[in-house]
Amino acid sequence: MHAITIPEPGGPEALVWDEVPDPVPGEGEVLVEVVAGAVNRADLLQRQGFYNPPPGASPYPGLECSGRIAALGPGVTGWSVGDEVCALLAGGGYATKVAVPAGQLLPLPDGTDLVRAAALPEVACTVWSNVFRTARLTAGETLLVHGGSSGIGTMAIQLGKAFGARVAVTAGTGEKLARCAELGADILIDYREQDFVAEIERATDGAGADVILDNMGAKYLDRNVRALAVGGRLAIIGMQGGLKAELNIGALLAKRGTISATSLRARPLDEKAEIVAEVRERVWPLIAEGRVRPVVDREIPMSDAATAHRVIEESGHVGKVLLLAP
Repeated sequence: MHAITIPEPGGPEALVWDEVPDPVPGEGEVLVEVVAGAVNRADLLQRQGFYNPPPGASPYPGLECSGRIAALGPGVTGWSVGDEVCALLAGGGYATKVAVPAGQLLPLPDGTDLVRAAALPEVACTVWSNVFRTARLTAGETLLVHGGSSGIGTMAIQLGKAFGARVAVTAGTGEKLARCAELGADILIDYREQDFVAEIERATDGAGADVILDNMGAKYLDRNVRALAVGGRLAIIGMQGGLKAELNIGALLAKRGTISATSLRARPLDEKAEIVAEVRERVWPLIAEGRVRPVVDREIPMSDAATAHRVIEESGHVGKVLLLAP
């Protein structure tokens, strides 16, 4: 088979399309013949040498894919060779074949084609596990999503609205904010021109955001705490704005707030299987009904993954960038 390898960490040019051995599905795994994968910022960190796969995972980048089951490993039930699926991965999505724990497989949602299904697993599982499982967003609350035009952001907007929340977003251009509005965002904040703390206070009559989904980390920590409502929950899922910041514990106490920080890739298999099962039960019906949809910016040949990484680094995209297997 072929896969994108990273012989040495570096820029997008470090990604090499190469012939590699086929994976063999182990106990409880299936072999998926990949049709499409999707690019996530974690892949850029892996390419740069900062985010290695967990032990036992494929060394190739790629946290999600879609394709067809080519073989079943020992002990797998409930799936058949030829089934069209999408999958949450710990690695290996930038390849023509990947071995996947059966608990991380999802059937295609009704109404979604096999290619675009590659845009769903990682974002749906990330948003579900952070916004709903951990931060416990409920109907009538205000959700603030940083990076509303990203893959995670576009899913968070749609799921927030589907479950009855009022959704605020930050984005860096009027065009991106307009796309967020099309997906249902109620409060649009240009982070280059506006202070999101002031805008959230104004839009909520001083109450603040009940849940904040943050991809920035250190840079936004103080302002996120100030933007929280009393009893608010800040869910940190990224560190694009740095690793270290000073926390005003007094401000957090005054808000009776909660801060959580999670990653999905390195979680134990049983935890990921639980999240995937909940996504299948709670999110897949919304996609089948047309209330939530994958947002795809463009499709690029997998062998040209370097171009896809440049697109993500330039932040000119809205939603997901897909890689098409040959």
